[in-house]
Amino acid sequence: MGVHPLRAGRDRRSLPLTAAPGAVARSRDFTRLALQAWGWLPAPDAGTRAAVEDVLLMTSELVTNACQHAAGPYALVLTRHGPLVRVAVRDADDRPPVLRPRHVPPGPGGHGLRVVDRLATAWGCEPTDGGGKTVWLELVRPPAES
Repeated sequence: MGVHPLRAGRDRRSLPLTAAPGAVARSRDFTRLALQAWGWLPAPDAGTRAAVEDVLLMTSELVTNACQHAAGPYALVLTRHGPLVRVAVRDADDRPPVLRPRHVPPGPGGHGLRVVDRLATAWGCEPTDGGGKTVWLELVRPPAES
């Protein structure tokens, strides 16, 4: 687990991962600690609290998808630049994730990317040098409530 300052106002933190049990919980804990270090926690208002919960939920979804569909995640990388947080999960599978159609009947499983699509400011997928991909999302911290 490392902290790599990139430049003023920007931080990057990386967590190596495997598909071993507990990867999702470790990822959430790691993300919570980063958000705390970056001043998102303790949340000063309801908007920030909701944003923190959204980041934690979406981190869980990306790591879960990598565990279930890509033979496991390799790394979780969190980057902060001002009010923007970027969550990126790298895995070994070259295939991009598929956003399931909205008309899929409700039930357990298969809705993670739909959650990310709804909550994230932006998200996407990029090929990784040497094979695999990185699925990422971004969320902007809402302005403080007065």
